[in-house]
Amino acid sequence: MSDVAGAGRRWPAEWEPHRATWLSWPHASETWPGGLEVVEQAFCEIVRAIVAGEILEVLVNDVEMADRARRCLRGAGVEALDRVRFRGMSTDDAWIRDYGGVFVFERAAGGGELRVLLDFEFDAWGGKYPPWDRDAAVAEQMAQVLRMPREPADLVLEAGSIDGDGQGTILTTESCLLNPNRDRPGITRSREGLEARLAEAFGARKVLWLRGGIVGDDTDGHVDDLTRFVAPGRVVTVVEPDPRDENHAALAVNRARLDTMVDASGRRLEVVELPMPAAIVGPEGRLPASYANFYFANAALLVPIFGVDEDREALSILESTIRDRPIVPIPAHNLVLGLGAIHCLTQQEPALVPSAP
Repeated sequence: MSDVAGAGRRWPAEWEPHRATWLSWPHASETWPGGLEVVEQAFCEIVRAIVAGEILEVLVNDVEMADRARRCLRGAGVEALDRVRFRGMSTDDAWIRDYGGVFVFERAAGGGELRVLLDFEFDAWGGKYPPWDRDAAVAEQMAQVLRMPREPADLVLEAGSIDGDGQGTILTTESCLLNPNRDRPGITRSREGLEARLAEAFGARKVLWLRGGIVGDDTDGHVDDLTRFVAPGRVVTVVEPDPRDENHAALAVNRARLDTMVDASGRRLEVVELPMPAAIVGPEGRLPASYANFYFANAALLVPIFGVDEDREALSILESTIRDRPIVPIPAHNLVLGLGAIHCLTQQEPALVPSAP
């Protein structure tokens, strides 16, 4: 694509300083066949790791749900609960990465930067899981709570389908962004059209396209289960060396494409490989378990683990790759029964750093 982007617009990288992380407390029992109690235990560990370095904004349907969440957190020994703020916003499910607002920086008229909340259309990954109307209304409510400018968009887009380096490069997949199940009248989901929309909304100067996702991923191939920026010019990507494994072929295609990619600054990507965990099977088949579904919080990198041999190797690779914050493993075997993990359940709100005088 061309280097013409949205004037003064930048999507900060996830590892940049946050003011807060947004989370929706789990309540949809049909999402997690293992039961909400075990999922809440994993949520408590996520909260424990995040509040060590930032505010946590937690969406709850009502006062009763807020009280339940507080009891769970206290029972788990989570400290600094004064940094957990409960927000009364009704949701259908917990996957705020995909339905919540996305924060970008925009150059202000008088100098400096301001934050803008992008509000894309949400339709539960191509209309798969009705109802989704409460989830689709969350971004607007976030903007109201924060008294922040909101930019609505007539484009169906989930934030888990894109990943950015903070310098104008975005990674995504053809299987998700070009999927006709997210079509809308008058909106053409062509590669060129979507690149133009990403430039306008996020300031993207380069969009890098992987092919598709892993088995069991009901999002049609979100990139946050595949390949993630960990620094400008550097990505980690999951690979499956066993040709008998059903993920081998798709991940091999993605890996080969990465070797040909150049970012918005003209750098060839440095690629670090992560293993895939051994197959984890749920009631309806293989689950989309991936070590790439990690989350950069201010005080830690939260990494899903699944109780398999590959956990140790994945953690070791990430410890040697990301050195500016500790690696915190989060047991995610129960989370992934809901077909997602840590990154899917979180959304960062970047801190607005004052301009130098």
